[in-house]
Amino acid sequence: MQTFVDNWKLYLWALGAAGTLSWILTPGVRWAAVRFDWLDHPSSSVKTHKVATPSLGGIAIFLAYTGTLLLLRYQTQFPTGTLRSLRGLLVGGTMVFALGIVDDLKKPQGLGFKSKFAVQALAACVLSYFDIRIHFVSPDYLAVALTAVWVVGITNAFNIVDIMDGLSASQAAVAALAFLMISLPSEELYVNFASAALAGAAAGFLPWNLSHKAKIFMGDSGSMLLGFLLAGISLGTRYSDVNNIGVYAPLLILLVPMYDTFFVMYLRLRQGKSPFLGSKDHFALRLEELGYSRRTIVLWAAGAAGFLGFLAFLVTQLPTAWALCLYLVVVIELLILSHHLAQVTMRD
Repeated sequence: MQTFVDNWKLYLWALGAAGTLSWILTPGVRWAAVRFDWLDHPSSSVKTHKVATPSLGGIAIFLAYTGTLLLLRYQTQFPTGTLRSLRGLLVGGTMVFALGIVDDLKKPQGLGFKSKFAVQALAACVLSYFDIRIHFVSPDYLAVALTAVWVVGITNAFNIVDIMDGLSASQAAVAALAFLMISLPSEELYVNFASAALAGAAAGFLPWNLSHKAKIFMGDSGSMLLGFLLAGISLGTRYSDVNNIGVYAPLLILLVPMYDTFFVMYLRLRQGKSPFLGSKDHFALRLEELGYSRRTIVLWAAGAAGFLGFLAFLVTQLPTAWALCLYLVVVIELLILSHHLAQVTMRD
């Protein structure tokens, strides 16, 4: 019991330290972005901002996250397995972060999706090397392949949903807290420490991303990093000893960015467009077209993510039949929502 209490103190410390570091570092990164012209220009019709805005806020998120875990490394004695898993997240996360930096600096064109997918898949293989992978699928080569698909998919889902100030960062913070709460009973330490640090790093960035006078975007370096780390974190706990379908709880925790990804891809394909090209078909922009303010949309999306996180916890605790019913209800609600949003006419 004492170990659990002590660990809780460390989780809270990680959350607070990462949040404080991110909040302190972000203005410095913004200054450097202005100084060296790291700006996101509204250079295409897909962009929703009107003026050139400092970017690469992902640098502050990355430094806050890694700095917190390194401080924890020298403050506490991690079990061997925990330290190995955290190394895997840091190595793979650094690869994806570097990829995002290159992509941000090459704007407005950016890197092609094939190059990004290749590096993200390689980073996913790094996770598998450190045994952060899907474990309920066999043979192992199939599990590694599915892990790569999952990691690449979630990495890009957070990049795709980063279409509105505060949306991607708030989704990441809520999702990280959900993984922390669900993994607490099993005391999967690497999941708990990584989740707490990531939630803090994302939350500390939010005030500056939402600021009017000192605004900064996280860029692909931030959004892809958040998605990659959450994908890795999601692979680290067993979720349920009650039923066999609790293992799919991450689908609920990460559903908002996943939903936006599939919704946008479906609409693009229906319009005869490539699913890998940008467009304004995102659910958030369609809600804005209906007259809702951006702050309201971000708050609603965060509330929805929190509720879905609660449902994810329920499916890990309920008998199989009830858990299946919850999944089914969520799917039906999403289909109804998609039908209504697809009717919205978007202005060019």
